[in-house]
Amino acid sequence: MDTIIAIPLLEITWRQLHIGMLLVAMVVLLALAAVYFRALVYLMIRRRRLSGCTSSLYAVARRLAERGDAYAQFSLGCMYAEGTGVTQDYGQAVKWYTRAAEQGEASAQNNLGVLYSHGEGVETDQARAIAWYARGAERGNANAQFNLACAYATGKGVDQDDRQAVKWYRHAALQGLSGAQNNLGIAYAIGKGVARNEAEAAKWYAKAAEQGNVTAQFNLGVAYVEGRGVAADTDKALEWYMRAAEQGDASAQNNLGVMYGNGLGVKRDEAESVRWYRLSAAQGDVSAQFNLALMYADGRGVPRDEAQAMAWFAKA
Repeated sequence: MDTIIAIPLLEITWRQLHIGMLLVAMVVLLALAAVYFRALVYLMIRRRRLSGCTSSLYAVARRLAERGDAYAQFSLGCMYAEGTGVTQDYGQAVKWYTRAAEQGEASAQNNLGVLYSHGEGVETDQARAIAWYARGAERGNANAQFNLACAYATGKGVDQDDRQAVKWYRHAALQGLSGAQNNLGIAYAIGKGVARNEAEAAKWYAKAAEQGNVTAQFNLGVAYVEGRGVAADTDKALEWYMRAAEQGDASAQNNLGVMYGNGLGVKRDEAESVRWYRLSAAQGDVSAQFNLALMYADGRGVPRDEAQAMAWFAKA
């Protein structure tokens, strides 16, 4: 006959139950506080309203960071790095980025890599910069992927490797990072690290250009002028040069001057041509300085002025 083993019942007093409920409530409140903090920071950054309430934000970030919240540690690192709500202190930024990075916060891993690369708050160490970029990149951080790609492209801190550069540019580009999209386009345009493909180059330029990337806008303008990867279209070339020029791109301003001066995609207007040459030349663009000199020498769009012509020829 089997023996029945009696298991004594554990008695839980109301006091013990009350303490247990309080502990659970504290854990829940801390978790909610962390979630609230993340949401608050996100909204403030999105609305560019960090100024005016940074002291309270710092206080919350500090408390959560000291309790080990990785995102709060990252945010605190950002505040110290940017001098937001606190005196700028790269040493403190390194400290808090490191704590967050060691917990796997990818954005902190990228930012820590940047500080090591620039020698801010820590001695310059390209090998460590690469190591942190790589960790952030592997966790899917687009900025870390882009920085790692740039390192491979230039051989800064790592053996130069065009294929690895393309690999990481692509990862970042697929996440929508415009700088990576433009650089991936360049790689396709010149066949560096990947088979040359002008249609792919134009596709990636377009993605970046639509996001406002000024270099991509210029590159797309060139593609439309020369019919590289897209059908030649001076109207579209003019549109993209204009977008880049209005953002201050000197090369686009010079090319706009050429288009207005020759009536390409727009009614010929030598005065407008001179205006764009002048804007570009003032930024030091050699081609624009030479073109502006020609306009003064020939009296096109401006009164003929040999002195001005010689001055611009000398600068060019």
